[in-house]
Amino acid sequence: MTARLLLAAALLGGLLAPAAAQEPATPPKASPPVQETAPKADTPEAGQPRSIRNAPSPRALEFAAYIFSAVNVCGYVLGTGEFEALLAKQNTRPEDVSPRGPFGNRVMGIFTLMSNQMNLNREQACIAVAGEYGPEGAVAKNVLLPPGTTPPEPKPK
Repeated sequence: MTARLLLAAALLGGLLAPAAAQEPATPPKASPPVQETAPKADTPEAGQPRSIRNAPSPRALEFAAYIFSAVNVCGYVLGTGEFEALLAKQNTRPEDVSPRGPFGNRVMGIFTLMSNQMNLNREQACIAVAGEYGPEGAVAKNVLLPPGTTPPEPKPK
């Protein structure tokens, strides 16, 4: 019993010793006045995350993952020419968002989440995606073609 009390006292003393060893809190020193200047064009503003130079926008990554998910879940055929044109509008190359590209891991992470969500209500999700990017799509036409069709040949430049 005495050993337990000694052990508890030693433990309590060990916990309190670092707090007692600290000096009393002193008021913080006043910092020098900050001059208000406009941020330079080539530097990000304070408080904003720095982006990777030449990285695709998060919206472009989400778009690519959404289209890949629709191809995976619904069995649509990817209209590569239209898909590449939409990526180009977002200043992104198809090589950047491909699974083996530099941002493929991010796209595949989003793709996994979207595919799982689409699978929960497959029929309605496939109808919605076809309405946006199908042959009569409201957002863009012929990005996703019905299953079993062959994509049109890319137009020569």
